[in-house]
Amino acid sequence: MVAHNGCMALLTVKDLLAAMPPQGRVLGIDPGTKTIGLALSDVRRRLATPYGSLKRRKLAQNAEEIGAIALQEGAFGLIVGLPLQMDGSLGPAGQAARDWTHALTAALGLPAAMWDERLSSAAVNRMLVQEADLTRAKRAATVDRAAAAWMLQSALDAAAEEDV
Repeated sequence: MVAHNGCMALLTVKDLLAAMPPQGRVLGIDPGTKTIGLALSDVRRRLATPYGSLKRRKLAQNAEEIGAIALQEGAFGLIVGLPLQMDGSLGPAGQAARDWTHALTAALGLPAAMWDERLSSAAVNRMLVQEADLTRAKRAATVDRAAAAWMLQSALDAAAEEDV
């Protein structure tokens, strides 16, 4: 799918999953300002697992790192977190994430969808405090990849519910 401006169009999650090979994994990406959280689906695209995090760098560097991970792990599509404002509108952070995702898909040649990530970091932080009793320093190291997994899992769950 190509948009009028020459870059790949962003798909819905359902269309992204339908366009992928049957056993292709999905890479979930939470593009923060300092770090990029990564999560990976299983081959059946039912479960998301925290994968790791990357330091936020220039797009070309991050695209190279993400592309290497996608190739190594058999990921054929990306679901990127979209930080909408609390009223559901697209603010400056959401537009920046959308622009970054368009540039990333153009650099990698992989299809992508975006998914509302509102409250994912807050939910993960709350879970890590309540359930895992991690210190603030350990939470900071874990929250980016866990937020990516939270976002990816909610997208996979929503797509699965549409199939029912």
